[in-house]
Amino acid sequence: MQQDEMSFWDHLEDLRWTILRSLAALLLFMIALFAFMRGEHGLFDTVILAPVRGDFITYQWFCKAAALFGVDSDFCNLDFRIDIFNIRLASQFFTHMTTSFWLAIVLTFPYLIYEVWKFISPALYDNEKKSVSMVFVFGTAMFFVGCALGYFMVFPVTLRFLATYQISEAIAEQVSLDSYMDNFLMLIFIMGVMFEMPLLSWLLSKLGLINRSLFQKYRRHAVVVLLILAAVITPSGDPFTLMIVFIPLYLLYELSAFFVKPAPPEEDDDEMLPATT
Repeated sequence: MQQDEMSFWDHLEDLRWTILRSLAALLLFMIALFAFMRGEHGLFDTVILAPVRGDFITYQWFCKAAALFGVDSDFCNLDFRIDIFNIRLASQFFTHMTTSFWLAIVLTFPYLIYEVWKFISPALYDNEKKSVSMVFVFGTAMFFVGCALGYFMVFPVTLRFLATYQISEAIAEQVSLDSYMDNFLMLIFIMGVMFEMPLLSWLLSKLGLINRSLFQKYRRHAVVVLLILAAVITPSGDPFTLMIVFIPLYLLYELSAFFVKPAPPEEDDDEMLPATT
């Protein structure tokens, strides 16, 4: 270890300051986001509500992709718009607060990870510090990649399908503010957390709970499960949209397999031996 042995109370004091610094950073970002959330050019209109309009960047990407293949696409309709309404008196205020809070968590995530790293690093050896620090950096980057995929791909495609699906033309389709925000936050954070799968696999491998043979053995099962999961996330029934979600999830599976330890030699040998009677 790189420093003298610390007492229990020293660790507790370090933990207290780690929590206080993390909460202070979270509060500062939350206040700043709260201040810039409202208005015509505020974050809520330009970022949170961007997928409700036909000029959203993802819809334009899909329109251009369809044009390359000579296919007509609803994504090219710039007049597309989803009306969001509110029926609860305090919903807009609480949405303002909760959105600022969750966005603050996303933006302060690297600093929160740094604080965790600073707290645990004195207990590690030099070689452990190097590997763990790389894991923290990788995990942070993957979280942001997952959130970005959720925002630019998964949520807008899911929103567009569900908001335009009609069981009867006699029913007028409107989306409530609470419903919109629940799905917005859920899908984006689910994708962010799912992209932590390689990090979780690495940790479980370090603990000796899994190895690469597990991923090889259940690869076909994983493909089926990931296809079902992709279909649940994007229930449009469009194979192109399904693949947009499935391919990153499958690549996550293979990346997770890459980060775990290979199977022990004796386990490999046992799998190769023919069954005996």
